[in-house]
Amino acid sequence: MPHTHGHHDHTRHHGGGHIGAAFFLNLSFTVVELVGGLFTNSVAILSDAAHDFGDSLSLGLAWYFQKRARKGSNKQYPYGYTRVSLLGAIINAVVLSVGSVYILTEAVPRIFTPQETNAGGMFLLAVIGILVNGAAALRTRKGASVNEKVVSLHLLEDVLGWAAVLVGSAVIHFTGLTVIDPILSVVIAVFVLTNVFRNIRQVLPILLQGTPAELDREEIAAKLTALRQVSALHDLHIWSLDEETVILTVHLVLAEVLPPDGLAALKGTVRALLAELGAEHATIEFETPGEDCTLASCI
Repeated sequence: MPHTHGHHDHTRHHGGGHIGAAFFLNLSFTVVELVGGLFTNSVAILSDAAHDFGDSLSLGLAWYFQKRARKGSNKQYPYGYTRVSLLGAIINAVVLSVGSVYILTEAVPRIFTPQETNAGGMFLLAVIGILVNGAAALRTRKGASVNEKVVSLHLLEDVLGWAAVLVGSAVIHFTGLTVIDPILSVVIAVFVLTNVFRNIRQVLPILLQGTPAELDREEIAAKLTALRQVSALHDLHIWSLDEETVILTVHLVLAEVLPPDGLAALKGTVRALLAELGAEHATIEFETPGEDCTLASCI
């Protein structure tokens, strides 16, 4: 009963410098936003401060993840630290949700009883926000890793949010409609909560080791059992380590006893087939005809 394991390098080399710079830019500006939001009496600014704090946390965790990922696997963590990013996504979702709900409790009453805001201060902060988030987005855009590109797109969303605040402050300045401020904050909070929900829907299946949506478990089982040397299979499990690395384990029941060179050839065929289907990291166990396997409970 030969037991074969696919070779896979779990050491990831991501560039952390761009995300590190974006983290410090974002965190510094979050403090400026907090002070500026209180000074201008703008819940829109405060809601974006909460959003940017969540972004800073996300960037910090992504930066930490990239640094840890370089260390690769060890005795305690054989798959390395790639799942730290999933933990970061959960923590970030909690922080953003709490912050957004708090902002909604502050902003909704102000829609019915608008308060005076400093439109000039809002305008100035919006300009700085566009410049800071834009610089951070450009910095991360230069990175080669998928992580950095995703962060860059997220920061570009922040630039659009600040553009909305910029327009809102101009409207308040020229019309005196201070109700624009709490309306903007509600829109920002709802936008953030929508993204949080979308991200959680992506993360949970990975944490629960669900079969990746892009892989068809039945198709994989059918193609493996279609091989003439394979009579059946069981204990087929497919899951994703971190949205990028797909792990597959399977027990293949041989149609007949094969010599070592026949097993090696079959192993190569199975690996090539699984790689085509999107599962490059596979652990395969061969079983001889009639062999009793205690794990033979499901396909």
